Formats: sequence, C-alpha cells, structure tokens
Amino acid sequence: MLQFCNVEFAKMTDIIKHRGIVENIEGSHVQVRIVQTSACSACSVKGHCNASESKEKLIDVFDMKASSYRIGEEVMIYGTTSMGMQAVWLAFGIPFLVLLITLFISMRLTGGDELRSALVALSALLPYYLIIYVCRNKLSKKFSFTLEPIKNN
Repeated sequence: MLQFCNVEFAKMTDIIKHRGIVENIEGSHVQVRIVQTSACSACSVKGHCNASESKEKLIDVFDMKASSYRIGEEVMIYGTTSMGMQAVWLAFGIPFLVLLITLFISMRLTGGDELRSALVALSALLPYYLIIYVCRNKLSKKFSFTLEPIKNN
C-alpha cells in the first residue's frame, strides 16, 4: 500500500485514507480536521524552500454513530478515489470545457471581439456554478466520507 503525505492509497479503484482529529459533533454531523500537505512537505530541504506548505481543512462527515466519537479523538477518514476524480471533474473539468466552448462560439459570433467574447465566456460559468450551488445537498450525499476510530495500543 502506497503512503504519501499522511494519505494512504490502496489501489486506484479503492479508498483514500487520511488521519484526522474530531473537532465538533452535532447530532449525526461530525467535523474532522485534517492537515493537507503539499508533496514538498516530506522533502529534507523544506525549511529552506518557499514551495513547501500545509493547510488545515475541516471535513464534514455525516455518521449515524457520531455520538460514539469524542472531540479531540483521532480518527481515520475514508473516501473513494472515484469520488475524488468526480469532484475534480465537477470543479475544474466541466467549467473549463464550458469556458472554452463558449469562448470559441462567442469569438465566431462577435467577429473576433476578444474582450466581449471573454466576458461572455466568463459569464457562462455563472449558470454552471448556480446549478452546483442549488444541487449542493444532493452532491453532499454523493461525496460523503466515512469515519473509523483509530485504535491506540
């Protein structure tokens, strides 16, 4: 099993595991804090380089066993690699295609007016992100994580 930046990858079709700490519990909603590190963070010269960075992220997990967790408890958070690829596609792939297609069509329709075409292409992203916003509850169910306590021996 490959491990990289505190994230374990089993196979591409499997799951991604990440260590986290329970920050907040409300009903079946658990907030888990993870530390997201760049690829440079494991480098031996990271202290002398400006490219190295790490960020703390709060991940929302809905778990029916939320009451069994305690604030400050270390947990393992799981997500599928396919879920990650779908999220990247929704966040970057589709908007890029919408932007590019709209830009080419508007360049043709405006006779090559770059400024107007760029504004039309950028404004074409507004309906896309509005649809994503309206569907956020459905997407949050599709992109759900699971938790498991870490047993300390």
